[in-house]
Amino acid sequence: MTEPLRRACVIGHPVSQSRSPLVHGYWLKKYDIAGDYIRKDVAPDEIGAFIEGLRSGEAGFVGCNVTIPHKVAAFELADRPDALATALGAANTLWVRDGLVHASNTDAMGFSGNLDAEAPGWDKVEKAVILGAGGGARSIVEALVNRGIAEIHLINRTLARAEELAERFGPEVKAAGMDALSGAMEGAGLFVNSTSLGMKGGAVPEFDFSILARGALVTDIVYVPLETPILKQAREQGFATVDGLGMLLHQAVPGFEKWFGQRPEVDSALRAEILADLEVGA
Repeated sequence: MTEPLRRACVIGHPVSQSRSPLVHGYWLKKYDIAGDYIRKDVAPDEIGAFIEGLRSGEAGFVGCNVTIPHKVAAFELADRPDALATALGAANTLWVRDGLVHASNTDAMGFSGNLDAEAPGWDKVEKAVILGAGGGARSIVEALVNRGIAEIHLINRTLARAEELAERFGPEVKAAGMDALSGAMEGAGLFVNSTSLGMKGGAVPEFDFSILARGALVTDIVYVPLETPILKQAREQGFATVDGLGMLLHQAVPGFEKWFGQRPEVDSALRAEILADLEVGA
């Protein structure tokens, strides 16, 4: 008998920019799985009804990825959020089991998985700096804390927002405003941009990366453009860099396994396919 078609999706508002269907579509084809993965635009006032439809089966999906602006609502509406989602107060991956909606957050795993693949040993540093304190920063702080980095500086234009995020974690996370950026960067072995600076050609201030530790790594969660202005500046100043595309690919692995029963591999062919699509859409 033919296996039933298992369907999953990514929800957001807007969601047309998401490359998740390309990622999951690649894996469905590679592993010859009877499945489908689509984009579904869900307005903020529709998220409750969508989650209920997911729970009841009426939506026709075995689960979904969640992107802006629904990550917090997805966590709050899920029946069984796991420890990762609870720690961050946000969910990016939902699946249905026994009539209940389960939730997790795989962004920290995606961040770490990307750096593990592209810059092994990246976490053997004492001090790290994260620029920004928005939704993207939550998972990065979680990843760095989990790897045991002793000193994490969270720098944000609005100090109160950085302080609120830092309070979720231990004393190793220190919040400060933009005026403290240079002091925080001095001697740091890792610099992470978690803001939208440089996305789609936006203006970016000049950064002096020379005050970082020798051999420091600079990375960015933005992947359009692939080499962001921040990464370009760091490279031109002699520092190793890692782009944000791998985070998208690695964070997708656990969801695919939950929905389709196969743990997929992030390989060079997948990366090449997404890169080709980014160039076409540029």
